[in-house]
Amino acid sequence: MEPVKVGLLGLGTVGGGVVNVLQRNASEISRRAGREIRVTHAVARTLDKDRICGVNDIELSTDAHALVNHPDIDIIAELIGGTELSKELVLTAIENGKHIVTANKALIAIHGNEIFEAAQNKGVMVAFEAAVAGGIPIIKTLREGLTGNRIEWLAGIINGTGNFILTEMRDKGRDFADVLKEAQALGYAEADPAFDIDGTDAAHKLTILASIAFGIPLQYEKVYKEGIDKITREDVFYAEQFGYRIKHLGIAKDTEVGIELRVHPTLIPERRLIANVDGVMNAVLVKGDAVGPTLQYGAGAGADPTASAVVADIVDVVRVLTTDPENRVPHLAFQADSLSETPIAAMGDIKTAYYLRMDAVERPGVLAEVTGIFAEGGISIEAIRQQEPAEGAGFVPIVFLTYIVREQAMNEAISLIEALDSINGTVTRIRVEHLG
Repeated sequence: MEPVKVGLLGLGTVGGGVVNVLQRNASEISRRAGREIRVTHAVARTLDKDRICGVNDIELSTDAHALVNHPDIDIIAELIGGTELSKELVLTAIENGKHIVTANKALIAIHGNEIFEAAQNKGVMVAFEAAVAGGIPIIKTLREGLTGNRIEWLAGIINGTGNFILTEMRDKGRDFADVLKEAQALGYAEADPAFDIDGTDAAHKLTILASIAFGIPLQYEKVYKEGIDKITREDVFYAEQFGYRIKHLGIAKDTEVGIELRVHPTLIPERRLIANVDGVMNAVLVKGDAVGPTLQYGAGAGADPTASAVVADIVDVVRVLTTDPENRVPHLAFQADSLSETPIAAMGDIKTAYYLRMDAVERPGVLAEVTGIFAEGGISIEAIRQQEPAEGAGFVPIVFLTYIVREQAMNEAISLIEALDSINGTVTRIRVEHLG
């Protein structure tokens, strides 16, 4: 039987990892796929022989359009990133009847609906396990392993850079800016780390997870996102005093007001397994009605972990090359004509608990003013702690933990508190999830 021929769009960290894994494990992969899988063509920005190694039997080029139009290639692995060029190349490859494997979360989150429709019309597959959480097989778990469940909610640490920063801040008492510089030096963060820090990267991934979990179209533009750049080492320390840890979570919930889609810093109880996921590691916690909570943990990035997911997708495609397209696992787990129009919940309608930190003038009656505003808004307080002021600060840090309340009520209360002449500056708000 003829080998299945793969063309790589991109020979960077992931592309090189894919070549290495396919070569290193060639015999084992062939036994599992039922056919030999061979990378025959690859496109790179430059053909620097010192940079590109292990590709002696691969035809190299800088012409991406020629690759997706090549008549002999069966599967295109898109590993170049970005959205516009990658979308054009992927749609061209699909039109040419080629199957797609991609590690590009932004491409799927933003253009996935269009790409999947084109693939369905042409009877080809689009596989994207590597787009979320690197080597963790969370897409396959949601789409196949948990297909007998109604997914109630999921929460994930799905950006390793942010998790590394928060871990260092907690373990070593360091400031955000200081740890960010180290993350860049170590290669965990890009020179422009905005997508990691502001939640964009996690929002792309959450969009994909939520669509598969709840059977809704991809709706990246409706994800609420909040970054970690406002988190201080004091917040990390105070959270620990209450028995919590701060993690940058992507959260999706099926609620009575719609599907919640949100990415933000979150306090979670330190006893939860996911609270103990440190460094650059990723983890996704999924709650199904039948199975209960399940946790998947592993490396969320890197050459070999991501290549592991890409190669697994290639094997999946090879296994079903001769299968009737109507009998394949749907791209988003649910049949394309059965996706739900369940609305996305507005942030003002979500319900959660809160950590609030504010700097107050040290005088009688201030605490009564603040708690009076909470009482008027129907907000119940679980705990209050007055912290030691910094030397010469003139203000006393006060930290509150609240019980669950609607976000709109909390927004209104915070506005009133910030307007008090006894409160200095803005109120720091971090949402609290118990993930029980």
